Amino acid sequence: MENSVLIRLRPLDKTIPVPAGTPLANALFAEGVEFPCGGRGRCKGCRVRVLEGRLPAFPGERRLLGDSRVNAGWRLSCRHRAESDLTLELAQWEAAVLGDNTDFIFSPRPGCGIAVDVGTTTLVAQLVDLENGNVLAVRSGLNRQARFGADLMSRIEFSMTFEGRTTLTNLIRKQLAELVRDLLAAAGPEKAERVNRMILVGNTAMHHLFGGLNTEPLSRYPFETQATGTLRFDAGRLGWNGLPAGCPVVFLPCIGGFVGSDILAGLLAVGFDRREKPGVFLDLGTNGEVVVGNRSRMVCASTAAGPAFEGARITMGMRASTGAIAEVVPCAKSWRCRVIGDVDPRGICGSGLVDAVAAGLDLGMILPNGRFAHGGKNWVLSSPVQLHQCDIRELQLAKGAIAAGAKILMRANDIRPRNLTDVFMAGAFGNYLRLDSALRIGLLPFPDKALRPSGNTALLGAKISLFAENPESACESLRKRVVHVSLSQDPGFQDTFVEEMTFPGKPATSRASPPEKAEKL
Repeated sequence: MENSVLIRLRPLDKTIPVPAGTPLANALFAEGVEFPCGGRGRCKGCRVRVLEGRLPAFPGERRLLGDSRVNAGWRLSCRHRAESDLTLELAQWEAAVLGDNTDFIFSPRPGCGIAVDVGTTTLVAQLVDLENGNVLAVRSGLNRQARFGADLMSRIEFSMTFEGRTTLTNLIRKQLAELVRDLLAAAGPEKAERVNRMILVGNTAMHHLFGGLNTEPLSRYPFETQATGTLRFDAGRLGWNGLPAGCPVVFLPCIGGFVGSDILAGLLAVGFDRREKPGVFLDLGTNGEVVVGNRSRMVCASTAAGPAFEGARITMGMRASTGAIAEVVPCAKSWRCRVIGDVDPRGICGSGLVDAVAAGLDLGMILPNGRFAHGGKNWVLSSPVQLHQCDIRELQLAKGAIAAGAKILMRANDIRPRNLTDVFMAGAFGNYLRLDSALRIGLLPFPDKALRPSGNTALLGAKISLFAENPESACESLRKRVVHVSLSQDPGFQDTFVEEMTFPGKPATSRASPPEKAEKL
């Protein structure tokens, strides 16, 4: 590679050649470095340490990181370029991507189809034989748009200019084209030639950014947009030459606000539209969506839960991947932590955060108002990972919004929690979350016997749509039966939200297990 430099990553023992002057963010994102604030130098979440080579601190870096860290070689990778060979300390992690292997009823069709869950954090695609329902190949990856912001609002902020929107649109289209190419290569040319439809689902922001649509209405109150309909493209015009000529690429319609086609697909996946009894559909992730009702009446809302459930905006937050504290268990007067990958802890993910606060409540270290007991300012979970007061507040804001949204929708539909038999919990966070911890902090205002972790319902719903005679018409029909409401316009929302920010008091029975040392599991 002409005028190239080498970036050596430790302890991975991996070397990456890149053109001289390449932004480190471009080179390191694929290796696991996160950029929660979109590379704006605000969050300090992309720190790397220079072991060999020269990477002078930029103006203001000492103020952000502190003299001791800068002198020790720490830098914010989002603010630097690789001008010469470098050796960087970097711990790699592999994010778990939630796929789907659920059996479902279908009517056979000729050919093959591709279903894609276009998530804010991860993408997962499956190639399906429409004659027998078999999954022929699966591919997944981190959404490369996260380079410009881990959460939706950071990404929308970046997309407010034409250049920013074009960048994000091109990124997602190019990455999906690569996923499709890999799927077809894995299945072989015979199957590739039989692909005759492709269905995409995702939230409203992903829908808009894939379609190159204006995201400005999503950036301000009341966070509504008129461009919610089905997006239909010809694979050839997208430049996806691996697909047969004329193969339609369809992004299913949104419901309203930030409630997108991933929720619509989820309702299909769990048969919510056929329910006689009232139920709840809940998707917890970079945003929070709630659907309440049955086949006669479905009401939905998106909640400003923020990205706390996925580790963003948490002082030492990270994805649920290698090095993350994913579980904290109270043990009499102490606690123990489980670290993904059984390595030294590097941070804490969303499920670990919920666990930690639940354990802190049981141990008397955290008060129901969210404050540390005895005036403390932080809690060392497993060195060097600490939980700070601001982290608990982020969780309070997220859980308060979710719980308040669910309660208001149930109240508006005259549904009492004790009468619920099914609360479907979709998405990765909802499936990896320890339910007893979620109930302990008051995140889920439902009977524990009604909770149903339901997997990647977005992907399953997209696969079900592949078998419909007319997927667009079928989804539009369902969409018309779901009423989207704005929680901020409900006169009781603010009071309910404030009430739900507090944590429940001490439970009647303790969750603590026998005494153990506070170490990794």
